[in-house]
Parts: sequence; C-alpha cells; structure tokens
Amino acid sequence: MGATMKDIAKRTGLGLATISSYLNGGNVREKNRIKIEEAIEELHFEVNEVARGLKTNRTKTIGIIIPELNNIFFAEIITEAEDILRNHGYATMICDCRSDEKREAEAEEFLFHRRVDGLILMPAGNGADGLSRFLRAGKPVVMIDRKMDQVDCDCVLVDNEGAAAEAVERLYQAGHRKIGMIAGPSDVYTAKERLKGYRSALKKRGLEPEESLVARGDYTIAGGARAMHQLKEQNAEMTAVFISNYEMTVGAMMEINDSGISVPEELSVIGFDNTDFAKASVPRLSIVTQPTGEIAKCAAELLLRKLEGETEVRPVEGGTAEESGEKQVKRREAGKSETVKLKTGFVEGRSVKQL
Repeated sequence: MGATMKDIAKRTGLGLATISSYLNGGNVREKNRIKIEEAIEELHFEVNEVARGLKTNRTKTIGIIIPELNNIFFAEIITEAEDILRNHGYATMICDCRSDEKREAEAEEFLFHRRVDGLILMPAGNGADGLSRFLRAGKPVVMIDRKMDQVDCDCVLVDNEGAAAEAVERLYQAGHRKIGMIAGPSDVYTAKERLKGYRSALKKRGLEPEESLVARGDYTIAGGARAMHQLKEQNAEMTAVFISNYEMTVGAMMEINDSGISVPEELSVIGFDNTDFAKASVPRLSIVTQPTGEIAKCAAELLLRKLEGETEVRPVEGGTAEESGEKQVKRREAGKSETVKLKTGFVEGRSVKQL
C-alpha cells in the first residue's frame, strides 16, 4: 500500500492542512516545504492527480494550440512557456492544428473536455465559439502573436506594424526607392499589421506604395519562393525587398539563389526571424527578430496570474510603478483583458547595399 498524507504528517510533524496546501499548489513556509518534499521522496509518495482534480476542480493542465508544430517561431515560444508552466506545477497538452480552422475548433473541443485549466493559443482562424466556451467556464485564455476582436481575452503581441516600418525605413536610408514586400495572407492579423507598416513607412517618405511591389505568400517556404518570383517578373527596377515571415524568407532566398541574383549587389534583402538562418546565409542576412523568450514569459505569467490570483502589482508602460500598477489591478478587477505589445529587434547583416 502506498504512502498517504497521514504518513507525511507523521514523518514531518506538520498538520494535514499544511500538507494539503502544498500538494494543491498553495503557499507554505520554506522550511515546511523542505520537510514535505524530503518526506515525499523518502516515502515514495505519489499524488493521485485524478482524485485531486475531482476535489479541486483543477487538473493542473494547460492546453496549447499552435498553427504549425514545425514552425521554429512557434516551437521556441512553446518550449519556453512549457518550462515556465512546469516550474509552477502545470503539465501541458499541445495540439497542432496545421493552420486549419476546423482542426483548431476540434482541438478547442478536445481540450475543453479534457478539463484543462487554461488555454494558450496562436489562432489560425477567426472562430470564436470554442474560446468563448472556455471564458464562460471561467477558464483563462491567452492569445499569442494574433488577436481576435470578437474575443475578450489576454493577448501577447509584438509591434508588427512598427517592425515592418523600421525595416522599410532602413532600406530607404540606404538609398532604395523601389522597395518590394513579400506579405502574408490577407486574413491573418500579423500579415495585415506588417503590410500596414510597409505602406505607412513609404507614405511617410512621400512614396506612393505600388501594388505591383507587394506579393502575397502564405507563410510557407514555397509561398515565399512563388512571391519572390512574381516580384522579379513584375518589377525590373526593384532594388530591395522586405520579407515579412521566416519561412517565406527561406523560400525567397532559395528563389533568389536559383535565379542567380547577387545579394546585395543586385538586390538588397531584409528578412524576418531566425538568427541561425541569417548567419548561415551568404551574405549574412539583415533580419527583424522577435523576442520569443519574452513572448513565452508574458503569456505564461498572464495565465498563471489568472489561475493563481493576483500576487503583485506590476507596472505598465506610461507612469510610475505605483500609478500604473494601480490602474492595471483595477482593470483586471473590472474583468477587462490585458494586451501586452512587445518590441521587435533587428540584427544587422550584409544583405543591404548603400546606393
């Protein structure tokens, strides 16, 4: 017969309430935590997760839905978030919906019936019904990378518009005026924001965006190659291109190499994400970078605060810690969601020519 809580109480001299609090994720004194963990190891005590879940109505499990498991950007975020959640006693169930709205809805249904405590997702579509079901049940939802206006939940985004505008401005400062862009799908939030940044940067410099200088891809390697081929065919005078996604950057560079175009002598290039690929390219690519670690940390912390209750006043941008923290707590008390927008970075390579 396995060890019980009473055995731990006898070994440690602590009350059953303290031991129960520890086992259910509550706060206990450090010296008591050490005693309990030593007793658990000595007695080979195993927590009955099913029984605990029935008692607390919590499974200590978080659902994660991503569009593509083989996407490096998504994979890096999930790895970081999973580590943080594990350190707080939460397991994860990861679903790959393969950028398919139907699969995404099925994943939401599956995770809801598995009674996960909360959900982190990078939405592939615009279906709000499944997410609303989580929220009505009091289960927190955090969106990463993209957002839906019809779903009132926490979001962690990057400044996609600002990132694209900065990339185009760098090309302008280098003397380029015929600047192309490989944009993403028209129905994807990040793609819309990046295209908006491209156009606003050109208009700021008095240049009218030309539709022929924008080719759409589908956030895949093949889509990037096709879009690059289209830009070359339609714009003989184009001297630079901004590629707004990592996979499309890979595809575009493959097409450029296959066409024998010399970078940056004949075409200057700024890509998106993945410093390893940028370093491996010849010449080394200049790229926009996204803070994957910070995205994961923010998403996990937003979820944990909702699950475990507000434990601190955290300042927000634009005010003192006391002022901004007070505003943020009041906003949560009123049931409002929180959106965190993070800045992107930039890694300078040798793929941009000064004209």
